[in-house]
Amino acid sequence: MSVVLSVLAAVFVFVCGANDGGALLALALRHREVAGIAMLGLLLAAIVAGPRLFGLEVAHAFTGRLVASGDRGGQPIVVIGVAAAVALVLVLTWRGVPTSVTLAIIGGLAGAGLGLGLMPSWSTLATMLGIGAAAPLVGGLLGYLLGVLAQRVPTTGRASATVRLAHVGAFGCQCLAYAANDGQKMFAVAAVAVAAVHGSAELSLPVLSAVAALFAAGALTSLRRMSRGATFRLSPPRPWQIVSAEIASSAAVFGTAGLGVPVSMTQSVAAGLVGVGASQGARRVRWQYAVPILVSWLVTLPASFGMAAVAGLAVRGLR
Repeated sequence: MSVVLSVLAAVFVFVCGANDGGALLALALRHREVAGIAMLGLLLAAIVAGPRLFGLEVAHAFTGRLVASGDRGGQPIVVIGVAAAVALVLVLTWRGVPTSVTLAIIGGLAGAGLGLGLMPSWSTLATMLGIGAAAPLVGGLLGYLLGVLAQRVPTTGRASATVRLAHVGAFGCQCLAYAANDGQKMFAVAAVAVAAVHGSAELSLPVLSAVAALFAAGALTSLRRMSRGATFRLSPPRPWQIVSAEIASSAAVFGTAGLGVPVSMTQSVAAGLVGVGASQGARRVRWQYAVPILVSWLVTLPASFGMAAVAGLAVRGLR
């Protein structure tokens, strides 16, 4: 079981990089005056430092409050839940549609627990879904307000330098927000795998470095595909609009970290881009690309829940 968990954890982190990391970097590199390696370095530094800076409260929501999967008795739940989430997200990511890995893993863990006879906490699930649904709305509203303000920024040489600095700062905040909240799903799965091997769930620096390396590999693998995906066709943002979307998504995700509830960064980014585009007029938003993204979000959790529940029932029947 420990070998299976370790392999699945590695694949899961890679997929998080391909979906989340690829989407974050693709947006950051829309501003062509910044170095891609510097942006990647900021993101990886935040991931490595995340548990020390922010703790693991959000990570515990996955393996403690949603379903008791952190001990050895719960390891089959993690195996089935992660496998279902990975399979679903890989298909969507390969098609260039960044869905929510957070929704996929929440549905996978809850479905696996139900299938194996361990009832998930429905109240915790409802809280996660409620706050998770509210965060993109907040991101969209903030994106709209910031987009309105951004239109007042003059386009001068000095403004260009200011935008570049603001972009780096906003992306840095985005990286920290990801490490404080959405990225902790990786820490949750990694901790269970480490506990299966060593008996302790402590995430040491070598483990965090390995997580960062796998995440980077996934992000770089999907970067080109993500940059051509549906999210970045939502609107044609200018530099200040990119900064506005980054700030909006950071605020939405950071704001819920203190509640210990996971919120999807990719959802918040997409909502921020829609809000920024709408601030210039509803016709600036390419709604034909928004619909597939929305549908993928709505399908992700039920699909991963159903896949994991069926797999859990099958495993339970073999025991």
